[in-house]
Amino acid sequence: MSAQPDHATVTPYAPAPGAPAELLDRLRADRRAPQWVPAFEREWTAALEESRGTFSLAVLYETLQVWQARLASAPEVDAFVASGYDDSAFVETAVPRSRRR
Repeated sequence: MSAQPDHATVTPYAPAPGAPAELLDRLRADRRAPQWVPAFEREWTAALEESRGTFSLAVLYETLQVWQARLASAPEVDAFVASGYDDSAFVETAVPRSRRR
């Protein structure tokens, strides 16, 4: 008989220690830097404050994931916009994701 669980545990996402700085460098190199860098810095600062108050890294990890996804999907979004497709039937995406509290 084994004391090991019979199911696989899920390892939470944990970015590398330098991930925020690397992401910020990538954001600064993007053509959207004038808008994205200040927005990331605001969100990162808010996430740090929330993290200090809750003693949880989850909000920091979530902020990194969201911005990594934005940066990764930017070329596809640009291609879609440049293609001239009518996107008027789509749901408004400007509504920010709510954070877990």
